[in-house]
Amino acid sequence: MLKLSRLTDYAAVVMAQIARHSQASHAAADLAEAVQLPHPTVSKTLKMLARAGLLVSQRGAQGGYRLARPASQITAADIIAAIEGPVAMTECSQAEGDCELVATCGVADNWQRVSLAMRTLLESVTLAHLADTAPIKLPVQLPIQTISLSAATA
Repeated sequence: MLKLSRLTDYAAVVMAQIARHSQASHAAADLAEAVQLPHPTVSKTLKMLARAGLLVSQRGAQGGYRLARPASQITAADIIAAIEGPVAMTECSQAEGDCELVATCGVADNWQRVSLAMRTLLESVTLAHLADTAPIKLPVQLPIQTISLSAATA
């Protein structure tokens, strides 16, 4: 099963909560209570998101965490990368030369196409989308349908 870590899921939940109330600064304890997650987990997540430049933090009585840029300019890929690292299906699809089987593998190019498609899709979903509580209307036109995955475009 292809699955994000629990911490990445929590990061998306926390970021969506902040995005829904973007004019305010958010204390870690208040966020933990709002999203019903343990305070240490929320604190760890907030620090990782801030280190990645998705949040800014301010100390003091009026301090807390805020989005570093508008929710429409933060993507699902940004959130995943902040917690998990770059979005890639395999080691070889993240950076060339990281695999000792490159000479005999034969599928690396195809995994790179899959990784490109996944990255493109995740980059098309913004934090504003994630924070929207309205149910999604199906069918959804996905941007991935416009990407050519043929060998000629690789």
